[in-house]
Amino acid sequence: MNAALALSLAIFFLAGVPIAVAIGLASVIGIEANGRLPLLLVAQRMFTGIDSFPLMAIPLFILAGNLMSAGGISHRLVELAKSIVGGIQGGLAASCVLTCMMFASVSGSSVATTFAIGAILIPAMVKHGYPAPMAASVQASSAELGVLIPPSIPLILYGVSTDTSIGQLFLAGIGPGFLVAGSLMALVLILCRVRGIGLEDRRDRPRVGPALWSALPALIVPVVILGGIYSGVFTPTEASAAAVAAAVIVGMVFYRELRFADLPEILKKTVLATAAIMLIISAAALFSFLITRSGLPNEIAAWFKDIFESRFAFLLVVNLMLLVVGMFIETSAAILVLAPILAPIAVSYGVDPVHFGLILVVNLALGMITPPLGVNLFAACAVANLSIEKVIPHLFWFVLTVFGALMLITYIPAITLWPMQTILSVGQ
Repeated sequence: MNAALALSLAIFFLAGVPIAVAIGLASVIGIEANGRLPLLLVAQRMFTGIDSFPLMAIPLFILAGNLMSAGGISHRLVELAKSIVGGIQGGLAASCVLTCMMFASVSGSSVATTFAIGAILIPAMVKHGYPAPMAASVQASSAELGVLIPPSIPLILYGVSTDTSIGQLFLAGIGPGFLVAGSLMALVLILCRVRGIGLEDRRDRPRVGPALWSALPALIVPVVILGGIYSGVFTPTEASAAAVAAAVIVGMVFYRELRFADLPEILKKTVLATAAIMLIISAAALFSFLITRSGLPNEIAAWFKDIFESRFAFLLVVNLMLLVVGMFIETSAAILVLAPILAPIAVSYGVDPVHFGLILVVNLALGMITPPLGVNLFAACAVANLSIEKVIPHLFWFVLTVFGALMLITYIPAITLWPMQTILSVGQ
């Protein structure tokens, strides 16, 4: 059955079959190849895969992100970021990184961050003399923070597929998120200084006081979400519902840019995005059940143990493998298929499952800005109205920077675990 699953899945991927359909069809072929399993498992396991309370957070966080984009929150966060770091050479590019970090703390999605922030800052950077491909590269790489800074949809998927605490994963995402954000901010400031870009960034810089006052209602949203989770007032799933309520209140009451007439289109976008993710989750649940039943994880674990004796070597090989996987497979599907296999192996090497979850998510996030399947790259190019070929040469330093941060996250567990352990100890 393992051979049928692997071979059929590879063929479907190479043929360009949609991810969810490819995983589902490969699972059906695996069941038929086994000969002892009923096809009833297809419906049963696909339904069981999405019958999970934590997964309810996904559509609600997607809805909250769409509401915030339409409600004027993203614009206020951009103005606040510009007021803080916009007064230095390269400050506008640094503002992009900072804004993405703030928006990520309420949206949980990198693609939503790309469209919401990129629509404002890519034209602004071009206006201030930045090459359009560089502006798109800054936006695409900064939007990765949408899957690192909590709340994060990929972290929810990892938690559900490996039975790991989502609350702890959210806490663990703080250190890596700030590390990647700080690394990207340092990179863009250096590039702007070396290339003589961003000399006019001081122009149109808003004052900190008015910008902070205007953004204050928007900043309440992440405080409600993350403060509620970390204080134990509500679960991550309940926090997603609170995020929707906060986005509606801020957009309709404070900023008055969100109207009832906008809701049908917002709900439509949310339903379409949710349906795509849930279909992948349900198909991956069936696939994961089959590979677990076949004993494949144990076989792979034994193979790793025979080949790689040290944790250092294991993590290096896994990182290299995930880099390649992230280029060709959508992040949600990769997490749902690989996490149940790799997480137990990582634990057998003494790697904390929470730490490994961040390694996996940060690594696969790199696939969002690398061709041929870089969704953030495609989104940024669409906003900037550029072809991917023009942007790729500018991506090298951004990919290298994130990869460097990934190596630090991989081999210095304290970056991931120390903030989580500190906040949990304070809470107790």
